[in-house]
Amino acid sequence: MASGVNFEHTLSRRPSRSAAMTTFSIEVFDNEVVPSSLQSIAPILRVAKEIQNERPRVAYLCRFYAFEKAHRLDPNSSGRGVRQFKTSLHQRLDRDNASTLASRVKKTDAREIESFYKQYYEHYVLALNKGEQADRAQLGKAYQTAGVLFEVLCAVNKTEKVEEVAPEIMAAANDVQAKKEIYSPYNILPLDSAGASQSIMQLDEVKASVSALRNTVGLAWPSSFEQTRQKAGELDILDWLRAMFGFQRDNVRNQREHLILLLANIHTRLVPKPEPQNKLDDRAADALMNKLFKNYKSWCKYLGRKHSLRLPQAQQEVQQRKILYMGLYLLIWGEAANVRFMPECLCYIFHNMAYELHGLLAGNVSIVTGENIKPSYGGDDESFLRKVITPIYRVIEKEAKKGKNGKAPHIAWCNYDDLNEYFWSSDCFSLGWPMRDDGEFFKSVREVPQGKRAHQKKPGKLGKSYFAETRTLWHTFRSFDRLWTFLILALQIMVIIAWSNISLFDILQKNVLYSMSSIFITAALLRLVQSVLDLILNFPGYLRWKITDVLRNFLKIIVSLAWSIILPMCYVSQNNSPSFSKIKDMLPFLNKMKGASSLYIVVVAVYLLPNLLAAVLFIFPMLRRWIENSDWLIIRFLLWWSQPRIYVGRGMHESQFSLLKYTLFWVLLLCSKFAFDYFMMIKPLVKPTQDIMDINHVDYAWHEFLPNAKHNYGAVVALWAPVILVYFMDTQIFYAIFSTFYGGFIGAFDRLGEIRTLGMLRSRFQSLPGAFNAHLVPSNKTRKRGYSLSKQSNEVNESRRCEAAKFAQLWNEVICSFREEDLINDREMDLLLVPYSSDPSLKLIQWPPFLLASKIPIALDMAAQFKSKDADLWKRICADEYMKCAVIECYESFKLVLNALIVGETEKRIIGIIIKEVESNIPKNTLLANFRMRSLPDLCKKFVELVEILKDSDPSKKDRVVLLLQDMLEVVSRDMMVNEIRELAEVGHGSKDSAKQLFANIVFPPPNTAQWDEQIRRLYLLLTVKESAIDVPTNLEARRRIAFFTNSLFMYMPRAPRVRKMLSFSVMTPYYSEETVYSKSDLEMENEDGVSIIYYLQKIYPDEWNNFVERLNCKVSEIWENEEKILQLRHWASLRGQTLSRTIRGMMYYRRALKLQAFLDMATEDEILEGYKTIIEPSAEDKKSQRSVYTQLEAVADMKFTYVATCQNYGNQKLSGDRRATDILNLMVNNPSLRVAYIDEVEERESGKNQKVYYSVLVKAVDNLDQEIYRIKLPGSAKVGEGKPENQNHAIIFTRGEALQTIDMNQDNYLEEAFKMRNLLEEFNEDHGVRPPTILGVREHIFTGSVSSLAWFMSNQETSFVTIGQRVLARPLKVRFHYGHPDVFDRIFHITRGGISKASRGINLSEDIFAGFNSTLRRGNITHHEYIQVGKGRDVGLNQISLFEAKVACGNGEQTLSRDIYRLGHRFDFFRMLSCYYTTTGFYVSSMLVVLTVYAYLYGKLYLSLSGLEKTIVRHARARGDDALTAVMASQSIVQLGILMTLPMVMEIGLERGFTTAAGDVIIMQLQLAAVFFTFSLGTKLHYFGRTVLHGGAKYRATGRGFVVRHEKFAENYRMYSRSHFTKALELMILLIVYHAYGTATPNSKAYLFLTFSMWFLVISWLFSPFLFNPSGFEWQKIVEDLEDWTKWISNHGGIGVPATKSWESWWDEEQEHLQYTGFSGRFWEIVLSLRFFLYQYGVVYQLHVTQNDKSIVVYGLSWLVIVAVVIILKIVSMGRKKFSADFQLMFRLLKLFIFIAFIIGLIISIKFLELTIGDIFASLLGFLPTGWALLLIAQACRPITKGLGMWGSVKALARGYEYLMGFVIFAPVAILAWFPFVSEFQTRLLFNQAFSRGLQIQRILAGGKKNK
Repeated sequence: MASGVNFEHTLSRRPSRSAAMTTFSIEVFDNEVVPSSLQSIAPILRVAKEIQNERPRVAYLCRFYAFEKAHRLDPNSSGRGVRQFKTSLHQRLDRDNASTLASRVKKTDAREIESFYKQYYEHYVLALNKGEQADRAQLGKAYQTAGVLFEVLCAVNKTEKVEEVAPEIMAAANDVQAKKEIYSPYNILPLDSAGASQSIMQLDEVKASVSALRNTVGLAWPSSFEQTRQKAGELDILDWLRAMFGFQRDNVRNQREHLILLLANIHTRLVPKPEPQNKLDDRAADALMNKLFKNYKSWCKYLGRKHSLRLPQAQQEVQQRKILYMGLYLLIWGEAANVRFMPECLCYIFHNMAYELHGLLAGNVSIVTGENIKPSYGGDDESFLRKVITPIYRVIEKEAKKGKNGKAPHIAWCNYDDLNEYFWSSDCFSLGWPMRDDGEFFKSVREVPQGKRAHQKKPGKLGKSYFAETRTLWHTFRSFDRLWTFLILALQIMVIIAWSNISLFDILQKNVLYSMSSIFITAALLRLVQSVLDLILNFPGYLRWKITDVLRNFLKIIVSLAWSIILPMCYVSQNNSPSFSKIKDMLPFLNKMKGASSLYIVVVAVYLLPNLLAAVLFIFPMLRRWIENSDWLIIRFLLWWSQPRIYVGRGMHESQFSLLKYTLFWVLLLCSKFAFDYFMMIKPLVKPTQDIMDINHVDYAWHEFLPNAKHNYGAVVALWAPVILVYFMDTQIFYAIFSTFYGGFIGAFDRLGEIRTLGMLRSRFQSLPGAFNAHLVPSNKTRKRGYSLSKQSNEVNESRRCEAAKFAQLWNEVICSFREEDLINDREMDLLLVPYSSDPSLKLIQWPPFLLASKIPIALDMAAQFKSKDADLWKRICADEYMKCAVIECYESFKLVLNALIVGETEKRIIGIIIKEVESNIPKNTLLANFRMRSLPDLCKKFVELVEILKDSDPSKKDRVVLLLQDMLEVVSRDMMVNEIRELAEVGHGSKDSAKQLFANIVFPPPNTAQWDEQIRRLYLLLTVKESAIDVPTNLEARRRIAFFTNSLFMYMPRAPRVRKMLSFSVMTPYYSEETVYSKSDLEMENEDGVSIIYYLQKIYPDEWNNFVERLNCKVSEIWENEEKILQLRHWASLRGQTLSRTIRGMMYYRRALKLQAFLDMATEDEILEGYKTIIEPSAEDKKSQRSVYTQLEAVADMKFTYVATCQNYGNQKLSGDRRATDILNLMVNNPSLRVAYIDEVEERESGKNQKVYYSVLVKAVDNLDQEIYRIKLPGSAKVGEGKPENQNHAIIFTRGEALQTIDMNQDNYLEEAFKMRNLLEEFNEDHGVRPPTILGVREHIFTGSVSSLAWFMSNQETSFVTIGQRVLARPLKVRFHYGHPDVFDRIFHITRGGISKASRGINLSEDIFAGFNSTLRRGNITHHEYIQVGKGRDVGLNQISLFEAKVACGNGEQTLSRDIYRLGHRFDFFRMLSCYYTTTGFYVSSMLVVLTVYAYLYGKLYLSLSGLEKTIVRHARARGDDALTAVMASQSIVQLGILMTLPMVMEIGLERGFTTAAGDVIIMQLQLAAVFFTFSLGTKLHYFGRTVLHGGAKYRATGRGFVVRHEKFAENYRMYSRSHFTKALELMILLIVYHAYGTATPNSKAYLFLTFSMWFLVISWLFSPFLFNPSGFEWQKIVEDLEDWTKWISNHGGIGVPATKSWESWWDEEQEHLQYTGFSGRFWEIVLSLRFFLYQYGVVYQLHVTQNDKSIVVYGLSWLVIVAVVIILKIVSMGRKKFSADFQLMFRLLKLFIFIAFIIGLIISIKFLELTIGDIFASLLGFLPTGWALLLIAQACRPITKGLGMWGSVKALARGYEYLMGFVIFAPVAILAWFPFVSEFQTRLLFNQAFSRGLQIQRILAGGKKNK
C-alpha cells in the first residue's frame, strides 16, 4: 500500500510554466498512433502508458485487453494501418509478458488488477476529491482512468473465470461511472453539476443565461429520451430541440455553450443594469434575436412570406420561445457543414423547422392523421444530418466534381453562389417540407434509371443562376460599362474639340456643339453592346431563366438597337439645318428655337430622361435606399427595367456627406486627368495627324495590298494607339497621386507619426499617464474627442497617484514582454521600468530611469561649482523637469535609506538635526551660504558605495557600512557645514563620553522586500548612470513599437469599457502544414552555402541573440549541451520565423492583456499599489480556490476571449507520427486556453464495408495530452471548394463571442497592441455613417523587411497598401473590402450571411476579398483603424514574391469574371463604382495596359518603319519644315509614369518616420534597383492576370515562408520566368533592334536611345532581374554549376511521373496545361495574338539586298521556302536519328555532313550570285525567328490537330531549339559579368544593404560561415 504516496507523485505531475518561457514536452504521441477505425482503444493505451512504471503487469493487462478489443473491432484487419498496428502491439506484448510476470505483486492477474484498482481509487481518486478545492481537470482524468481500469478488470476476471467482483470494488465502480459523466470534458463553461462551483459559473450573467435555458416549463418530452437526466431535471431547451429534431449530441453541447456566452455577454452590457442580475433580461434576448434573425426576416420580406418567428400570448412564455428559436437556428447552423456557405438555404431550412416548432408548441393537429403534428424528419439520433443536410451536401459535392478540380469552365457547374441563389426566388418553396427528392434543386443527384433505355436519360442539370462566369475579358466592360462609356465619350469630345482647332472658350459655337452631340450616338451604340453582352455572357444560365428576365433582356436589346438607329438618322438628316450665331438664344426655352436642329435635340432630350432620374437619385441617396428596399409594384417595375431584382446589393448607398466627399475627390481627379490628356497628348497629335492624312504619294517599302488607299489610316492608328491606351490607363496614375496626398492629409489629421523617435517620446513622456488614462482606463464620464499634449504638473494628488500606478502596471508589463522577447537586455529593462509601487512619502511621480539617467551627476556638478544665489541654482535645476524630479527623489530616497538602517536614538537625533538644518535653510534661500557644496561629490561617492552594498545585501559587509555612515557624517559636519551647530556638538560629545561608537547598532541587511529591492536598484541607477540613456532601447524593433504605442495613445479611439462590459471576441487561425516550431535538426541543417538557420538568425538579430544568451544565463557553447536550453533555443528561433508558434504567442497576448485590464478594473487602490505581480504568480492555493482574484481573472478572460487554431490535418499528422502534431500539442499544453479544431477522417464499418466518415473535432490540452471536447459528424469531406475557406468554415462553429478576428499563419501580435483591443471592439457601437460597421480594418506592420533589399521593397509596398491605401479606401471612398487577415468581423452578422469567406473553387481564389464584397453587398460597412496594429510576415525571396504576386493576379483575374464585381459595378453610384474599379481589378487592367502601350508603340513603329511610311512622312515633314510632325514621329513612350505608383509608399514613410527619412529611403531604394524590381513585378501581374482571364487555371500557390539566403539555380529561374518575362522581353528586344535597323525618325543613336530608353529598361529588367536579385547570382563557380544543371535538365526526356524540375519535356507540357482546358475562345485568341509575329518576316524580307527592291508578293511567298526547308531538314535529322543512329551510325554522320555541305554551298551561291550580304543573314534571323515562334504557338494552341498530323515530335524539337537559343541569350551576359569578381561583391552589397546597415557579415553568411557552437 505504500505506493499510494508514489501515485500522488507520478500522476499529479503538472507542466510548470512562467510567462516568459515555454517548455516543450518531447515524445507524446508514441501511444497515440492508433488507426482511425480503432479510436476507442486509445484511452486504454494511454492508461497503460501512465501506469507503466508503477505496476508494469497492470499496464501489460491493459495493452492485452486493447489488443483483444482491436481484434473484435476489425477481425480481418481491413482498415487502414490496422494490420501494422496489431502486429507491433502483439510484438510488444510478447516482449513484455515474462518481465511483467516477474514483477507481479499478487498471485494471479485478477488479484493483481483488483488490488491496484482498489489502491488507485482509495489513495488517489478519493484523495483528489476535496470538494471545492478539487482540481477539476485532474479529477476528471482520474475518473476516466478508473473507468478504463474497471473495464480491464472485468475482462481479466472473465478470462480467469472469477465469478464475482468484490462488493467494495463494485461500489467504487458505480461511483466512478456516475462521476465520469459529471466530469465530462468541457470547453469554457463546465455546465455539468460538478462545475457549478467554478469561478466562471459564479458570474451573475452566466447564471442568468443558464437558468433561462433550463426553463423547460410546458415542453412535452418524449418518454424514451434520456430518462435519468429527465428525472434529475438536468435537461434544458436545447436538449428538447435535440429530442424533437434529431440534432447531434455534441452539436447541442457546443451550441449550448455558444448561446449561453452570447446571452451572458449581452446581458452584462445592458444599460440600465438588469435587476436582479442573475435573471436573464428580456432586452438581452431581444438584442440577440434581432441580430441573429435580421437576414432571415429580410429574406422573408423579399420573398413576400410571413416569417415563422411567432411568439405566444402569455408573457411568461415569450422568453422561452425566443430562446427556442435562437437555439434552433444555432443548432441548424452548427450542423450545416458546407451548407453554411449558403445562408439563404439555411433560412429556408429554419423557416420550415421554426414553423414546425410553432406547431409542436401550439399543439396543432394534423388534418390527415388527426394526431398532434410531429417534426417531418423525426427526432432520431443524427436524423437532421442524414435527412436534411446530407442531401443538400450531395448536390454541392456533385456540382464541385463537375468542376474537375478547377479545370472545367465555371459555366459547366454550379458553385456555392449558384446553389444559394436558388433560394432567392419564391420557387424554392416548391421544394416543400419534407423536401421532395424530385425537386428541381436535387436534379443533378437524382438517380438515373438503369436498364436498356438508361443511356437516353442523363441526370438533370440545375444550371447557373442570375449570373454566369463566362471566361472573357469583356467582363471588364460589362461590369463597369458606365466607366468605359464615360471615358470613350470624354475622349470623343476632346478629339472633336482638338480637331475643330478652336480655343476651349469657343466650344459653345453651334457647329462644335453639334459635332459634340454625336456622343449620344456613341452612347447608344455602347448601350447596345452592353445589352448584347448581357445576353451572350449570361446565356449558360438559360436553364434557370425566368420569362421576365428573358423579356427584359430582349426589350433592352430592341430599345438600344432602336436608339442606335434613330439617333444617327436624326443627326444626319438635321446636319444641313440653317445655322445660327449664338447658342444662348435657344437656352431660355426650347419653344424659342429659331430653326435649330429641333428634331435631333428633342430625340436627345427623350433619350436623356432616364439619366435625369438617375442624377436625382444620385444626389439623394436616402431616396435611392428607400426605393431599392421598397415593395411597391410601380417601383418594382421601374427597378425591373433598370436592373434585375436580386436579394443582395439593395440599398447599400452612403450618406449625403460621404457622397459629397468622394464625389469631390473624383471630380478633382477627373478634371486633372482630362486637362493633362487634352493638353499633353491629344491636342499636340491633331495637327501632325492631319498632315499625315494629307500625304498622298507614299513610297512603300513592301508589297502594299491597298496602295491607293487615301489618308494613310495605318500610320494614324500606329500613332494614336499608344496614346489612347495611355488615356485609358492614366486614371490609375492620377488615382495614385490623389490618394497619396489625400491619405497623407488624413493621416496627419489622425495624428499619425507625431511620436516617431525616442527624442519625441522623451519630450512627451509626462503626458503619457494622462493619455493612457483617457483611452485605456474605463470611466463613466464622457469626454471630448482627442487628448491634449499639454505638460502636466508633477504635483501628486491621490487620483493622480492611482492613475500613475495603473500606468506603471501596464507600462511595466509591456517592458517585461520586450524582455521576454529578447528585444532588450536586463540593464535596459531596469532603465525602462517604472516602480510598481511608489513610496507614499514621495510627493511626485517616479519616471522610468531612462528619462532621469545622468541627471544626478550633472546636478551635482552644477551645485559643486555654483557661485550665485540659491534661487538661481534651483531655477537652473527646475529648467529640466526630469532633473528636478531626480534630485527630489534621490534626496527623499537618501532619507529613506538612513531611516531603514539606523535604529540608535543618538544617531537618529544627529541625522534629524542635520536634515532639519538643511530643510530650514532651503525656504530661506541660505543653503549655499551655510553649506559648502564643494564636498557634495565626496558625500555622493560614499553614498553610492553604501547603495551598492545594500544592493548586494552581503551580511559580511556590515562593518564597511558603519564606516561609510561615519565618513558621511564627517563630510557633512566637518567639510560642508559652515557654522557649527551647538546641538550637534552636544550630541557628538555625549556619544564620545559614553565611549560608544556611532552607528555601531544598525539594521543590516535590512528586511529584503520586493519593494525595498526595487527602490535600491532604482536609486543605484539614478546615482550611477553617467552617460545619458538616449539610445535606450537600442533595438530598432523595440524603438518602433514603443514609438507606435505611445503615439497611438494620442490618436482618437473610443473609450475603453470595463472588461466585463466589453464585446467578447474570438481569434481564428487556419493552419495546414506550415512550420510550427523549428526542430533542432532544422536549425542546424546547412544549405548548399553552409549556412544554417541558427547561424543566419544570430547574424541578422545579433542584439536579440545576445539578450537571449543573457536571459539563459550561460555561455553559448552550453546551450547545445542541455535539453531544456535547446528547447528554449528552438523557441527563440521559431519566434523569428513565420511559424505557428509565433502567431499563437502573439494572439495569446490578448488573454494576458485582458487579465491585467480586468485586474485594474476589479482591484482596490491598495491592491493596485501592491501590484499585479502577485496575481501573475499565484500560490497553488490561489489557483485552486474559486474565490481568489486569480481564478476570477481567468474566468473573465475565458468569457471574453477564445482562440481556435484550425489545424485541419492534425488528426492525420498524429496518425502518421508527424513532428508537427507534437509541436501543436506542446503549444496547447503551454497555452491552456488554446483550442485546436481539426477534421478527423475515421474508417467506420457499415454493412460490411469500410467507409470514410468525417468529423469536426475540437481538442484542448489536459495533463500533457489532448482531450477531445466536441466531435461533430460531417455529411462528407469538408474540402469541396478552396482549402482555406473550407478550413475556416468547419471550425467557425467552435468560435465564440460577438466579434471574430481572422489571423493568418504568418502573423504576430504585441502585448501593447493587445491592450487596445477593447477600444477597437467599441468601434462596432460608434457612429460610422448610415450603417454600423461589420468589418473593422486593422493596419499591419510587415516584420520581414530587414532580411534583404527585396524584402524591404516588398514590406514598404505592402505597408503603404495596408496603411495609406486602405485609409483612403475607407475614408472618403467607402470601398474598403477585406484584404488579408487582421480584420475584425461582426461575427453574428457574418455567420448569418454566409461566413467570413467564400469557398467556390477557382472563382473565389482570393477568398478573403470576397468576404468584403459579400459584406458590402449585404449592406455592411467596412472601416479602417490605425491606432492598433498586428504584425505580418511577407515573402522575402524573388521567387516567393513572384509566386505571391502570381496568386494575387490570378485571384484578380477570377474576380473580373465574378458576380460580386458585376453587382458592385452596377449597384454602386458612379463615383463609388470608379473607386471600386481602380482599387480592385482595374489596377490589374491598368498594369496590363501599361505593357500593352509599349507593345502598341513598338508595333506601330515596326509597321511605320518596315512599310516605308515613316521614311515618307519624315521626308515630307523635313521638306515642309513641319517641326510638330517631326517631333511626334520621335515622341517618347510615357511608360515612366509607372514610377509614380511608388508615391503612396514615400508619403507613408514620410508621415510616420519623417520626410528626410523618406527621401533617404527613396534614394537608397533607387540605388538598390527598386525600379528594376517594380518593373519586373509588373510583368508577373500582367502575365498571370491575362492568362487567367483568357484561359483560367488559377490555383493556390504555396509560397513557402522560410528564410531565403540560398542561391536559386538558373534552371529554376528559367522555368519560373520563361513564359511570364523572358519571351516577352526578347520579343520587345527584337522589336527595338528592328526599329533601330530600319527606323528613320531617329537620325542618330543618341536620339534613338533617348526615345527608347524606357523600353530598354523594361527589357533589361525582365531579362536579368532574376539573376540580379539571386544571392551569389554572379559567382563564377555557381554559374558553372548552373550551366551543367540547365543543360542536363533541357536534354532530359520526359515521361509519366517525371517531374518538371527534372526534365524540360515535362515542364513544357506543364506550361501548356492551361491550353488543354481552355475553351474555343481561349484557343482562338491565342492564335490571333500569335499572328503578330508574321509581321517581322513580311517586313524584313523586302528590306534584304537579295530582293533587289522587288515589291511583288512572290518575294514573300518565296521567303516561306526557307521555313519549309528548315522544317524538312529538322524532320530528316529527327527521322535519321531514329532510323540510322543505332545500327548505321556512319550513315547518320554522312547524312549530317551532306546537309552541312549543302547549306554552305547554298550560302556561297546566294552571296555570289544573289547579292546576299552578311547583314542580310542577321536580318533574316530577325525576320524568320519570330515566324518560327508563331508557328510553334499556333501548333500548341491546335495541339489535337498537330498530333493528328503526326507533327508533334517536330514541334517539340523546334521548341527545344528555341529554348536552347533563349537560354543562351540570357545566360551569356550573366556569365560574362560573373567573370569579373567585383560584380559579385557589388551584387551582394546591393541585395543585402538592409542587413549591412545593421552591421551584418552577409559576405560570411554567403561564403558559408559555420555556426559557432
